[in-house]
Amino acid sequence: MHKQKLCDSLPTPSRTAAAILSLAQREDVTAEALAQLIQTDPALTGRILRFANAPAKGTRRPIASVIDAMNLLGLQAIRQFALSLSLIEAHREGQCEAFDYTAYWKRSLACAITLQTIMAQAPTVAPKEAFTLGLLADVGRLALATAWPEEYSECLRQAHDERLNALERERFATDHDDLTLMLLTDWGFPQVFIDALKCSQQNEILEEGRTGRLARQIALARRVADYRLADESQRIGLAPALAAEARKCNLDDEDLALLLGGQQEEWNDWTRVIGIAEEDRTTTTEPSGPGLQAEEKLHVLLADDDPIMLTRLSRQLEADGHHVASRRDGEAALEYALEHEPEMVITDWHMKPMNGLALCKALRASALGSNVYIVMLTATESEDALVEAFGAGIDDYVTKPPSVRVLKARIRAGQRIISLHKKLARERKEIERYASELAAANRRLELMAHTDPLTGLPNRRYAMGKLEREWAEARTFGRPLSVMVLDLDWFKSINDTLGHDAGDQALVHAARVMRETVRSSDIVCRMGGEEFLIITPDTSGSSALQTAERIRSAIERRQPGELTLSRPLTASIGVADSTSATASVKDLLLKADDALYHVKQNGRNGVHYAGHGA
Repeated sequence: MHKQKLCDSLPTPSRTAAAILSLAQREDVTAEALAQLIQTDPALTGRILRFANAPAKGTRRPIASVIDAMNLLGLQAIRQFALSLSLIEAHREGQCEAFDYTAYWKRSLACAITLQTIMAQAPTVAPKEAFTLGLLADVGRLALATAWPEEYSECLRQAHDERLNALERERFATDHDDLTLMLLTDWGFPQVFIDALKCSQQNEILEEGRTGRLARQIALARRVADYRLADESQRIGLAPALAAEARKCNLDDEDLALLLGGQQEEWNDWTRVIGIAEEDRTTTTEPSGPGLQAEEKLHVLLADDDPIMLTRLSRQLEADGHHVASRRDGEAALEYALEHEPEMVITDWHMKPMNGLALCKALRASALGSNVYIVMLTATESEDALVEAFGAGIDDYVTKPPSVRVLKARIRAGQRIISLHKKLARERKEIERYASELAAANRRLELMAHTDPLTGLPNRRYAMGKLEREWAEARTFGRPLSVMVLDLDWFKSINDTLGHDAGDQALVHAARVMRETVRSSDIVCRMGGEEFLIITPDTSGSSALQTAERIRSAIERRQPGELTLSRPLTASIGVADSTSATASVKDLLLKADDALYHVKQNGRNGVHYAGHGA
């Protein structure tokens, strides 16, 4: 069951990223074909161009086309980066309550930036590919949080990092390190990446050559990421291990200081490139207008081809505490909106090449859709023009040149609508959470209603319902069905001489022996007291008799070592099958009971098949 759920729930690339991965693996793929596919997603196009331009720092002309970006970065880096972006978009948050999604992506980004920086100084693999490897080096944690949100929350609450892997293997038969390797292999990462990552997961890196060098660099990148995101008080304790890891990569204290000190600007660049800059908005020092509460501050996008107008409005809105981004044309504004999802867009009508009306239509047709409030700046109040603008999807308008007082009043009106949408979204999320919790509680109650609390076996209620279903299926398809009724011999004497706690231990021991002895298709149930029922579908009486003897022998042979019993623990078993003479489930159980009675009358610790007569 865990394996199937894992296959169904692992993080998967988006449709566009999956198409890019598939196309990039073809031998006959052309750069033009891949570029055309990438350009169907404006947000992905913009991020890839920023990815290509981010480290340039004025050393070469800017990259302005996807083709140029591909020529610069290489096909492998493009496909891996597209995969990374799609995973970030799909898993910025999730259902695993104890899993900190924001902290996970921040640490992954810090690891990615560091690994790329290390590669620029001491190349082992291409820096751009190293960035993606660092970003996904712990994707197995995300996989577990996605596949088993409730169970993994419990796992995270119980475990510290040093024993998390062991607890994961106990719960899920795998751990996040193995899942990371499996996913990167499935996604087509180079084998040297897989081998080095596996090597870095170990406490001691013994491999030499390229694999060992990359493994040590990955380990250092992780140390740097932990150090970067730690509080000042925590950094003191992390520093010695970090310095030791740096020396393994032939970096002295000065090199390490340069590595740690030169990343802030790149961090700011990359948070914008991959779209997690919004998480850090609360850490910036924006001035707050009088009376403006934190929940009233908006993420506003201004679009106008007049730079003076942009500067004037930006300063006014930032003075009120809003987070403001500005763009000079509709295309750039659309790219930003799709990537960063502002709450409000204030756009001029007349811009080139895409005007405000086209921008409005494109936003309403996008995934952002109804989640953005749009104010149009227009020099006309013509009824026909305004009808056209509202038809395109604007929520309000302000005439140009705009009065800042009027614009702020319109923004406050929009704030009320945006706040209402946020409140409804929170309430919907709460309802979904309650529904999920209720469903989980119902599943637990159903499980409890059908489980014996002492032995963990299905109880009498479950047994009778299951037997009725198996009986109906056996009759419909003409298949055999057998049952065994088992009693532990002289069980009352254990309770009388050693007490009920000892009796409970004997029951748990016997249940475990039965469960480990039967086939996977057989169902062992506790009917009450020391009586058990074993249902064996697709099994004739003679085969069931052999299984019953195997169970009896195992119980006799495997005594409970923690108890000192006056006589060995043994069992009597009656077996019956669904022959043509058996008219109902009740008759089947009566025949098995009669067979059990026969064993007890003949000294116990035996097996009898109802078909053998008395």
